Amino acid sequence: MTLKTMMAAACVAALGTAALADGHGGKVKVGMITTLSGGGAGLGIDVRDGFLLAAKGNDSLEFVIEDDQRKPDIAVQLADKMIQSEKVDVMTGIIWSNLAMAVVPAATAQGAFYLSPNAGPSALAGRGCHQNYFNVSWQNDAFYEAGGAWASENGIEKVFLIAPNYPAGKDGMTGFKRTFKGEVVNEVYTKLGQTDYAAEIAQIRASDADTVYFFLPGGMGISFMKQYSGSGVDKTVMGPAFSFDQGILGAIGEAALGVKNTAHWSKDLDVPGNAEFVSAFQAEYGRLPSLYAAQGYDTALLLISAMGKADVKDADAFRSALKEADFQSVRGDFAFADNHHPIQNVYMREVVKEGDVVTNKLVGVALSDHSDVYGADCEM
Repeated sequence: MTLKTMMAAACVAALGTAALADGHGGKVKVGMITTLSGGGAGLGIDVRDGFLLAAKGNDSLEFVIEDDQRKPDIAVQLADKMIQSEKVDVMTGIIWSNLAMAVVPAATAQGAFYLSPNAGPSALAGRGCHQNYFNVSWQNDAFYEAGGAWASENGIEKVFLIAPNYPAGKDGMTGFKRTFKGEVVNEVYTKLGQTDYAAEIAQIRASDADTVYFFLPGGMGISFMKQYSGSGVDKTVMGPAFSFDQGILGAIGEAALGVKNTAHWSKDLDVPGNAEFVSAFQAEYGRLPSLYAAQGYDTALLLISAMGKADVKDADAFRSALKEADFQSVRGDFAFADNHHPIQNVYMREVVKEGDVVTNKLVGVALSDHSDVYGADCEM
């Protein structure tokens, strides 16, 4: 279902973002295509809710929000409709890398700006970069590179890798191997959407790995961890935050306790505006925010900061305003590299229990001021 909403006056400033300056931005129409049903819907809902929280009270924004149903063909149809019929200025929302690869090149070719609140495939960071494409989350490899570096520095010698067979899964394992100095004893790629991992767990059991490093987002990760925890296999587990974020932990429960995972954000990160964001999100939606919510929130803050400096109809000026990234990210320091992908810290977290809630706590910095390796191939 389409949601069109006109927002009114300045709650964003109260939450720490730059106020709209002197009306440079005018009205901006945002087309949000994200996953709101089926597997992975929780991720899209969190991105949407974080974005709308940051935009709450801003009467310069209008939204068209659609459910991509996690299908590339549906996402492409929706994007074309938004650009050609709805006349949106800015697009955002996509969770999955395969959908991003289907939508982003066509959208930017038609002159739309695209602000990614999640997917960061390597192809769009390197040769496929575009002046109108800004990734506000991470390049797919980042959390994995941080995981490989941390594992190497903390005595892990042999790992078993497992990920789904799609761009983010391949990028992720490539990133881990780029920084891991030990031995990869096996590398398994599963079907996207798979929920039965008996065969893979049997392979893990038979291996001489001391650690399992996996990326299985959404329901895939929930199924794997529940099956793994009941299997009796005692190898330690690591992964990116995508498999151990707040929404996922609510479904996995205590089976995830002790797991280390890398992220650019945590609810206990001590940077300006983060505690206020966490509190505001809980008050608005009645749940703890996830990193997806934080990414949606930051994406809106970036957009609003650019609106305060330039009119979206002046593409060159608006592009420059986006590149400045003049907003207070709930992740702390944030800047864009030349390929319009983030330069930011990546942290190690550990799954713990706080009262009755299974959640994450910060362990430390895994990589500082990190940017991706693909920017060297970006010609902008």
